Amino acid sequence: MANSRRDFLKSAALLPLAASAGAGLGANRALAAVEPPKRVGGPLLKVSCNAYSFARLLNDQLQQRGPGISLFDLAEFCAKAGFDAFDPTGYYFPGYEKDGTGVPTDKFIYALKRKAFDLGLGISGTGVGNNFTVADRAARANDVVRIKKWVEVAAKLGAPVVRVFADTQMRAQTWETVSKGATRDQVEAWIAADIRACAEHAANFGVIIGVQNHGDFIKTADDLIALIKRVDSPWCGAIVDTGYFRAVDPYAEMAKAAPWAVNWQVKQSPMGVEKEAEAPTDLRRLLKIIRASGYRGYLPIETLSPRGGGGGYDPFAVVPKFLAELRAAIAATI
Repeated sequence: MANSRRDFLKSAALLPLAASAGAGLGANRALAAVEPPKRVGGPLLKVSCNAYSFARLLNDQLQQRGPGISLFDLAEFCAKAGFDAFDPTGYYFPGYEKDGTGVPTDKFIYALKRKAFDLGLGISGTGVGNNFTVADRAARANDVVRIKKWVEVAAKLGAPVVRVFADTQMRAQTWETVSKGATRDQVEAWIAADIRACAEHAANFGVIIGVQNHGDFIKTADDLIALIKRVDSPWCGAIVDTGYFRAVDPYAEMAKAAPWAVNWQVKQSPMGVEKEAEAPTDLRRLLKIIRASGYRGYLPIETLSPRGGGGGYDPFAVVPKFLAELRAAIAATI
């Protein structure tokens, strides 16, 4: 009994030291920075279709301005075309509202989920619109609310990832103009804080927040990785958009960002929609990069119509062609 009492007193004496050490760990949270996902088993690649490829047709039906197609129609197309999955973007759900208050009904969500199951399709992810570069705190807070609500939609769908933007998504605006004179570090700090809040909520639902490089704030892989590290959450990773790095060698940027990828957006050109004919994506080179990173997961493709909607863009022709090209590159790089 005496020995037990002495042991207890020794343990009690150490408690303040342990508490102090714990406080130190919390104070130095940034030192334990988030790392890229750990990959095992070698690369495993599946192909998905991003709904944005059919944006005009989906909006035609949703906004009752023409016959168009629904997300259910899109799912059937994806199954017939031979996709492994599809990515139903939030914009095309009835009930989605850009003010952050609206979400689809559970009845619609579960009907689409069942449709995908019956067709043998996975749901590779989903996404919403947001602008985290703006100086208006209320506007950013509203976007956080929208993303949090869509995280819950994603969980009901069984979608593992929700895409969000870190860039300015407003036409004729840049992060410098909408941030009202804030420095880049200040803007990155508030973007990280907003995304971290979303990631903390997403962790409760088993959903990952994917940050997509799509705009003017993230131009390089270093920009993307720096932001993810600043968010510092295991529930936040990169969605590598192959068409939006603004650097001399976009493939080098893709290679640097690839280890951080939780999802992708495979585009027809690394130079943007206007360069598709003269500078098409070197899919074999891209697939070698992806395989070298050990990535296991979906490769959603997103085809785009020329700005202004011209050029005779027909997704029913363009999407299957690009799918075949990607499948061929996957097979050629095994």
